[in-house]
Amino acid sequence: MGLFLPKMVENAGMTRDSPLAESRAYEMLVRSVIDYAIYMLDLEGRVVSWNAGAERIKGYGADEIIGQRFHRFYTPEDQADGRPDRALAAARLDGRFSAEGWRVRKDGKWFWASVVIDPVFDDDHTLVGFAKITRDLTERMEMERRLDEAREQLFQSQKLEAIGQLTGGVAHDFNNLLTVIKGSVDMLRRPDLSDARRARYVEAIGETTERAAKVTGQLLAFARRLSLTPEIVDLRAALTALRELMGPLLRAGLTLDVRLPPAPIHVQVDRVQLESILVNLLINARDAMGGEGRVCVGCDSVDRVPAGGAQAERPGDFVRLDVIDNGVGIEPEHLARIFEPFFTTKAPGVGTGLGLSQAIGFARQSGGDLQVESRPGSGARFSLYLPRATAEAALAEPPQKSPPVMGRPVRVLVVEDNEAVGVFARSALEELGFRPILASSAAEALGHLASGEAFDVVFSDVVMAGMDGMELGRRIRREYPALPVVLASGYSHVLAQQQDREFDLLRKPYSVSELSRVLRKAAHRHDRNGEGG
Repeated sequence: MGLFLPKMVENAGMTRDSPLAESRAYEMLVRSVIDYAIYMLDLEGRVVSWNAGAERIKGYGADEIIGQRFHRFYTPEDQADGRPDRALAAARLDGRFSAEGWRVRKDGKWFWASVVIDPVFDDDHTLVGFAKITRDLTERMEMERRLDEAREQLFQSQKLEAIGQLTGGVAHDFNNLLTVIKGSVDMLRRPDLSDARRARYVEAIGETTERAAKVTGQLLAFARRLSLTPEIVDLRAALTALRELMGPLLRAGLTLDVRLPPAPIHVQVDRVQLESILVNLLINARDAMGGEGRVCVGCDSVDRVPAGGAQAERPGDFVRLDVIDNGVGIEPEHLARIFEPFFTTKAPGVGTGLGLSQAIGFARQSGGDLQVESRPGSGARFSLYLPRATAEAALAEPPQKSPPVMGRPVRVLVVEDNEAVGVFARSALEELGFRPILASSAAEALGHLASGEAFDVVFSDVVMAGMDGMELGRRIRREYPALPVVLASGYSHVLAQQQDREFDLLRKPYSVSELSRVLRKAAHRHDRNGEGG
């Protein structure tokens, strides 16, 4: 674009013949500006005019700077890089140059500047120089820095508050569970306890342990660190089973309306987690409706996940599973917090406040999302979005049934760096008729294998010091490809991110019967391949 200046009369400090001579009125206007440095440059980048704002910002008087190249306002690094000349070249070619960067005052101090350079043309459209405007943004940048620091401090404060709420909720729930376990153990130590009461306390310990495992599973699902076991699930069949399960649980006056799709719709998810979340959503809907009402469940194919919260819109092939009630609805101040762990509007002792945080964690870890729409008095709609399974996956053959039990003791190499867990696993396996050998590290386990000892299966923890279970399993696969590996973990970010399931996985805490089933199945596969003996 550029600026056009007519040939003007002589001004103070300039000759009549100067092509950049300014009119006295223009000079008065420019000189009155103190918030901006406004000055002119000739074609070589020499300063030919200077206003009060330039003197205030840069520190030079007019007699000190006129005739000097404007390069001195740049940092030594920018001068060596040729940045001043590139700025003039850009203004000449593009019609304007603008940028922000560090500049240097007369006293050597740096300041952050916003710079605009325009080419200047005379009446004949000949380029005669450049008009340069500089604004000092150091104060603004410092305010933004302080604002960023304040935001970071607020974020850290909120994070600490959230961690405090989370740990407080976990401690509360686990103290309740530990109270039952400890009390039951104390009672079992009494010598005069009858067999019936002893069985009751043993049963209480078992049930409480399962509840504790459920709480940790909900926490891991919320953190999207749960080790999922995806499989192809037909939602039409799952909703049919859900209708049969939930019908008796609804109170009189409440109606469950399950709208089945006309054809099977498949998703690839962890079936157990999906069923648990659907039950939780239905129970929440039941509680929100009180004495009477209707809850509707249905699913449909959609081509995108709408934007929600901090999640951007995602196009793709998804299934939307809706749970809709006509209950009391959710207050706006609660709507923004319902997915927080341990946040609940229910009475104390009714629920943990982890159900919805588990649900959204599961949905996002599975590649989808969970969104809610609600207004007070108008009920609520929870929409669970899950990636639709491909046609090839949906048509794949179902998994084979568990193999028969082997006719000889199964030889198991147990790898566990926690002494208490390792000793328990070895003792339990011995009681179940296995022949276990315990190794306290991956290196020790590899030593057993290198010595020529024969095993039917390796059973290893995932999280260990040094080489972890995943690395050990891959090493065994390379060096002993026929030897099955079963991994056990309560949590592992490696397993949480693993999609192809390289190895059989046993989740902690595992039951003794589940441990036996998984190991015998793997050992049978080894024996069937002719590697056992």
